[in-house]
Amino acid sequence: MDEIHILLIEDDLKIINFLSLALKTSGYKLSVASSGKSGIMSYCTGNPNIILLDLGLPDIDGIDIIKEIRKVSQIPILIISARGQEADKIEALDAGANDYMTKPFSTGELLARIRVMERFIERDILFPSNPVVMIGDLKVDMERHRVFIEEEEIHFTQMEYKLLILLVKNRGKVITHSQIKKEVWGYSETGDAKSIRVCMASIRRKLEKESMNSRYIYTEIGVGYRFADA
Repeated sequence: MDEIHILLIEDDLKIINFLSLALKTSGYKLSVASSGKSGIMSYCTGNPNIILLDLGLPDIDGIDIIKEIRKVSQIPILIISARGQEADKIEALDAGANDYMTKPFSTGELLARIRVMERFIERDILFPSNPVVMIGDLKVDMERHRVFIEEEEIHFTQMEYKLLILLVKNRGKVITHSQIKKEVWGYSETGDAKSIRVCMASIRRKLEKESMNSRYIYTEIGVGYRFADA
């Protein structure tokens, strides 16, 4: 893959300087915008691969920026924000962000999250509509509607399969409870938090050999779930 171009939309000079050093040292091309309007303009003209977005900008709220970009693109968006409440994370993820980091954060964690964003890009380039997903011992054949662990077929109910496929298609991305309700239950009253937990617990029992150590599905407490990306 060519050099990854990251657009940082952030108004805090200290954060800009810190991230600029970390990202350029790690070999990334970086553009910086210090306001929402200039960030949208930089996105439209600069053709970045990944966006790092602060929510508390001086002119436009970051949530509105996510919504504007999602009208035209599925570019990976990683939120970096001082807003650490669950409600803030859920709102950003529901609006279309791929992941969320709360300030302060370490350079190592940031670079790890960015590498996940890179894998989104690689999948879209190399396997834009690949119906078979292989992650460790897990094989999901979406064309044939079959799931295998170490070549042994695992059977799921209709709802379990729909939820599993939603997570697998968005692997590496946090999927919120409300997104699950919309995509799996279609806003029906049965798609409440308890139903999601019960369905997820059943999927985990079927996928995970060791119930105490998640290999495929990770819980983002109070927010939703994330499927392993590799």
